[in-house]
Amino acid sequence: QVQLVESGGGLVQTGGSLRLSCAASGRTFSSYVMGWFRQAPGKEREFVAAISWSGSRTYYADSVKGRFTISRDNAKNTVYLQMNSLKPEDTAVYYCAAADRLRLPNYDMDYWGRGTLVTVSS
Repeated sequence: QVQLVESGGGLVQTGGSLRLSCAASGRTFSSYVMGWFRQAPGKEREFVAAISWSGSRTYYADSVKGRFTISRDNAKNTVYLQMNSLKPEDTAVYYCAAADRLRLPNYDMDYWGRGTLVTVSS
């Protein structure tokens, strides 16, 4: 079992930046693939980014490539999402997730956090 708690959401203006954090419980954090997803009002949840257990491989949705960066610190059991050049269409609840292996093509996950709201004002 892995428990995930997101933080760092808030209100930011267009073009601004935010860094989301996800703290994970459990001693096996370093063995999990970690990911970020988001769900905008009235829309389905969508993949944003994922990172391998070692951090050596990262994966991004086309909509965030070049603007968002996923990283992890296994010593702190934490995964991050640095979001730059934010746009109003990035407004969503952002969820942290974990999986015991990478499952393509949909990045299916086993564990989910409760989410943190990011609002980008125009």
